[in-house]
Amino acid sequence: MTTKPPTRLHVLGALSALLLWTATTAHATPPPTPDTPPAPAAAPPSTSPVTHCAPGGTLRGPHGQYADLALCVTTTGATMTVSAAATCRRGPTGIRPVCRTSGTWTAHRSDGPTTEPTATGTLAGRADYPGPGTYDISASVHVRSDPAGTDLHGHVRATVTLPDAKPQPTHRIDVKAKPHTLKPGTSTTLTYTVARVSDHGDGSARLGLIGEESTGIRLTSPDKRCVNPLPGRYPSTARSMYALDCALTDLQPGRPTTVTVRATLKAACSTIVSKLGYWTPRGQESTGGMLTGPTVTCDRT
Repeated sequence: MTTKPPTRLHVLGALSALLLWTATTAHATPPPTPDTPPAPAAAPPSTSPVTHCAPGGTLRGPHGQYADLALCVTTTGATMTVSAAATCRRGPTGIRPVCRTSGTWTAHRSDGPTTEPTATGTLAGRADYPGPGTYDISASVHVRSDPAGTDLHGHVRATVTLPDAKPQPTHRIDVKAKPHTLKPGTSTTLTYTVARVSDHGDGSARLGLIGEESTGIRLTSPDKRCVNPLPGRYPSTARSMYALDCALTDLQPGRPTTVTVRATLKAACSTIVSKLGYWTPRGQESTGGMLTGPTVTCDRT
């Protein structure tokens, strides 16, 4: 006589098998499929300003004026700014007026292979960051007080160690000239190619081209994204023909854009420098960057 197992045992056995299959499936690593989204890109390097300062020296005047100076280097991503901070005193009373500085600077890498400057610029102006290292910085400084009374000129020096890594470029600018160089009294067609080579940021950038104003150079473009700047106060319509601004909005990795420019020179030579400004949005915070592009030279011969 065959005894039929209770229905409850059948149900419990089925539930056990189902639980075992579920646990095994949950802990298994499924093979990748074409529909699996790619891993998110790594976060972009920080572009928050970092400042490094070192004592630079003292400038003295004929009537007891003097200024203690420090040279400071602020790095922000791929750019840096060198500034001179002055603490002034005047006369035997020790009055400490507010002092402002201006001038130029030169930086040499301490272990550099040549005696040529690694970087140069104007105080408080932006320059390309050459990367981490120890730099000997010299500056020709003009110190003036407010109210007037301190007016000093001189040279100061400092050694500053910059540990901050130089970030990988996010954009690239190339240019082709036809003919190959600019010549006085001629017109040259320039083709600029702007590429975004990073997944960070977005497709917006602004290409700026600037010639030497005093030479009378004219920069024009049939590209509707480009305009000559309008510097005057309304209702002035005069434009700076030696400069050109191009608003680019569709830059993507793998999808560069080109801009055609016509450079017309008079009797004097002029170079053309290029700059690219761009944003790297991060939520509601926006951080910016500036890339120095190629310089188109001029041949006087």
